[in-house]
Amino acid sequence: MDLGLLDQARAQGGVLTTGQAGWHGVTPRGLTRLVNAGELVRVRKGAFVLAGAWTAAKPVERLALRTRAVMAGRAGAVAAGECAVALHGLPLWGVPLERVLLHGDVTRTRSRSGLTVIPQLSTVGAVSSETGVLAVTSAYAVVQLCTAHGHRAALIALDAALHSRRVVLSEVVRAAACLSLSGSDLWEVEQMVRLADPSCESVGESRTRLLLHDLGYAARSQVALSDAHGFVARVDFLVEDRVVVEFDGLMKYDGFEGRAALAAEKRREDRLRSMGFVVVRLVWSDLEHPERVAALMNRAVAQIRRTGAERSAS
Repeated sequence: MDLGLLDQARAQGGVLTTGQAGWHGVTPRGLTRLVNAGELVRVRKGAFVLAGAWTAAKPVERLALRTRAVMAGRAGAVAAGECAVALHGLPLWGVPLERVLLHGDVTRTRSRSGLTVIPQLSTVGAVSSETGVLAVTSAYAVVQLCTAHGHRAALIALDAALHSRRVVLSEVVRAAACLSLSGSDLWEVEQMVRLADPSCESVGESRTRLLLHDLGYAARSQVALSDAHGFVARVDFLVEDRVVVEFDGLMKYDGFEGRAALAAEKRREDRLRSMGFVVVRLVWSDLEHPERVAALMNRAVAQIRRTGAERSAS
C-alpha cells in the first residue's frame, strides 16, 4: 500500500475513502486489488478500513470504524445514536451494528445502503469532537439510543457511562428535555433514567440487574458484607437482605492461577453461606433464559424464608 495513504488512514483511526486514495494516486481498481489482497476491508461504497484494525476489532469497535470510514467522506457529518455510543467507547447490547447513523445537511431523514442521515441538532453543546470526529455527546447519544431501541438497550450504555463518570444523570435528563420528547419516546427515557445504576461494572451486571427487576426483585448493587471478623466480600447484588446474586462473566478457571481463583471463590462463598446468605451464581447463558433465573431465585428466597421461620419457631 502507498505509504502516504497508509499514514493518512492511520491518522484517521484506520479508515480512508476512495477520494482520499485518489489524492495519493490509488485508483478504484487499485483499491479493489488492496481489498482482494487482504490489506483493506470495504465497509461501504467508497469507505474502507485497514484490514488489521478491522480484524482486531470487536463488533462495537467495528461499528465505530465503519462510522469513521463513512464520515471521512462526508464533511460536516455528526455521528448519532448507537454510532456515537460506539465512538465514545460505551457498550452496546441488543442493537443492530450494521447501520451508520449520522446527522447531516438534510431537512428530513434519508436512508440508503446501511446509512441513515437525519437533520442536524440545533441544541448548543449537543456535539463534541472528543472522539476525534464530530459526534453527539454521551448524554445525547444514550437518549437517542433509547428512543430508537428502547430503555433496555440504552440502559447498558448509560450504566457504563455513569460508572466511568463520563456523564451524570442530570446531563441525560437535560438532553432529553432539549430534544422535546413526548409519548412513548419520553416514557422509554423516563424508564431508562429510573433504572440507571452507576454501581454496575459490566454489561453482564447491568443485564442481571434488569432481569432481576423484571422478575420482581429489588436488588442492591455492589454491597459490602462483613462479619464479626471484618470485611468478607463485596457482592454484585443483594436481594431481600440474604440472597447474594453474583454474575460470573469469565468462567476461566484453567491452569494454576485459574484453580487458585476457583479455590478463593469457594472460600468466599463458604464464608458467605456461614453468615446465613444463599448464593446464586449466574453466567451469560442464564441471562438468555429468564425462567431458569426465576427458578433459582425462587428457590433461594424460599430457603431464606424457611430458615427464618425455623429460627423464629425455635
